[in-house]
Amino acid sequence: MLTRRRLLVALGAAGACALAAACDRSGATTLQRIRESGVARVAIAGEQPYGFSDAAGRVTGEGPEVARLVLRAVGVDGIEAVQVPFDKLIDTLVAGDADLVTAGLTISPERCERVAFSRPDFVVRPAFLVRRGNPAGLRSFADVVRTRVRLGVLAGSAEQAWARASGVPDHAVTTYDGQSSLVAAVADQHVDAGALTRISLLDALRRNPGLRLEVTPGFRVTIAGREVVPAGGFAFRREDADLVAAFDDALAAAQASGDWLRVASPFGFTAANLPPADVTTAALCAGAV
Repeated sequence: MLTRRRLLVALGAAGACALAAACDRSGATTLQRIRESGVARVAIAGEQPYGFSDAAGRVTGEGPEVARLVLRAVGVDGIEAVQVPFDKLIDTLVAGDADLVTAGLTISPERCERVAFSRPDFVVRPAFLVRRGNPAGLRSFADVVRTRVRLGVLAGSAEQAWARASGVPDHAVTTYDGQSSLVAAVADQHVDAGALTRISLLDALRRNPGLRLEVTPGFRVTIAGREVVPAGGFAFRREDADLVAAFDDALAAAQASGDWLRVASPFGFTAANLPPADVTTAALCAGAV
């Protein structure tokens, strides 16, 4: 049955085709194309456990595995990946070199100006990677400001934006193009701490047990008196409304059925990382939560 919502989505896709933005030369939308080919192109940044290639060269991680699950439900059987630096993920998507981003991107108003996001995929708090004993006593970005430590972040990351908005001066922040270079910078004491999601930092330490480092507890981020909800999602081109709608329906079903937890749990995610029902993409894009 063609519901009013589905009709509006279909009409929106047709309008986008008329503008030659969301369609290939045959006139097919991205959703139609990937259903026909059976393969979606995904962008990853090599950050474990979000989106990376394993020792056998297979693309995996929470993002790609959830995407596989969801895309199969909408008639797309496979994925192929392109890996780029974290701060090039959205550029790669907008340029048409990927159909979606499966790298655990935090949904933020700034990013929503350039891309469309799925419903929230997960909620994960940031943490700090520090030397054992946490000598500076870091528990928040306010502590970074207070102690004047040197902070490392991924270029273009939510943590970089949050640090700046929290008053951390740019000269105290060094950016890195990937997870491994950020971890190495902390280990080699080029910076005093690295900020990233706690799940990512714990995974990095698990793979590097000899490092004399530790991960702090996850912390809340408060900007201008409002607590930010650190929710991640899948990014799409803004004109691909039919793909986003189909993906959202299947992702919601996977989260409700327990299938999301089944495929995400090997990467350190638990039921506690499922987004609350009142946290919506619209509210996150508006900066209302």
